[in-house]
Amino acid sequence: MLETFAQVAKAAAGSNTWAGLTGFQWAIFGAALAFVGGGMGSAIGITYVSNVASGILVEDPDKFGSMLPLLAIPGTQGIYGLITAILVTFFFNLSKISAHSGMLVFFSCLPVAFVCCVSAIFQGLTAASASAMVARRTEELGKAMVLPALVETYAVLSLILTIYLFTRIPK
Repeated sequence: MLETFAQVAKAAAGSNTWAGLTGFQWAIFGAALAFVGGGMGSAIGITYVSNVASGILVEDPDKFGSMLPLLAIPGTQGIYGLITAILVTFFFNLSKISAHSGMLVFFSCLPVAFVCCVSAIFQGLTAASASAMVARRTEELGKAMVLPALVETYAVLSLILTIYLFTRIPK
């Protein structure tokens, strides 16, 4: 007999496990996934912009200060993943969290996990392109920073959504 989603969710709300995992395990899995997604994306994004910046810096080492913000900006998504993982421990009493609430924490962490992973990669590509702008005209750093900052918007929105979803989960 097939159960409806509502029946499964109702049963899970009163259960100590969901798909064999406790609420603690679901919540920690979500926190870890948010951190890993943001961290992986940041590492890849920083690598992209570093490849371009290293070529520029070989030709003109004095541009290091101008390149540094472009090198660092894809790393912010890793920070958002870390913030999400830490907030899981602040928002919820993990030793007493139900399986249902733990699963909701897991799903609430997914926006940061996926959006930060993808946006950090594309932000690295955007920052790499902006590096070429700075290589030719150092005084255009402000304009060059706007380009990867636009990509940053979606990482920030994912963090805001995750925090909002945390506030809607029964404690």
